Amino acid sequence: MDLNYLRKILKIFDQSSLTDLTIEEEGIKISLSRKAPVQNNQAYTLGEQVVQQPRVSIQTVPEEPLAKEADKSLSTPPTTTYHKINSPIVGTFYRAPSPEAEPFVEVGSHVVPGQTLCIVEAMKVMNEIESDIAGTVVEILVENGKPVEYNQTLMLIKPD
Repeated sequence: MDLNYLRKILKIFDQSSLTDLTIEEEGIKISLSRKAPVQNNQAYTLGEQVVQQPRVSIQTVPEEPLAKEADKSLSTPPTTTYHKINSPIVGTFYRAPSPEAEPFVEVGSHVVPGQTLCIVEAMKVMNEIESDIAGTVVEILVENGKPVEYNQTLMLIKPD
């Protein structure tokens, strides 16, 4: 993780009213939280002053549990490579254009380049996510209405 990226996150958190923030990226998990407000001893001269101090903890998260590593060595490598459809923005994932409409695609649906797969809503703007390859949807990795992060994999497509 880039140190400048971490500094930007800390600055934004410090300037926000958030009390807790957790970001997990590239096997690194960053958790930020503020302690309960504390009254300063100088309250008699400056009035009541509330101080919030951020608490930062960074930990490395293994990509996969160790038990799965052992299973990998015993099994044959997968022969199928799937194409990932990633979110270009942070937002909310929707499978359909409206709550009462049918989803754009289902598992098993055949898709073509330019076909709308889903919507990621960010700041009241509905961003259609389109397929960039032809193939079959093999897995939808996000539940409808759930938040997604930048570059999070939304779907897997088996190329034709």
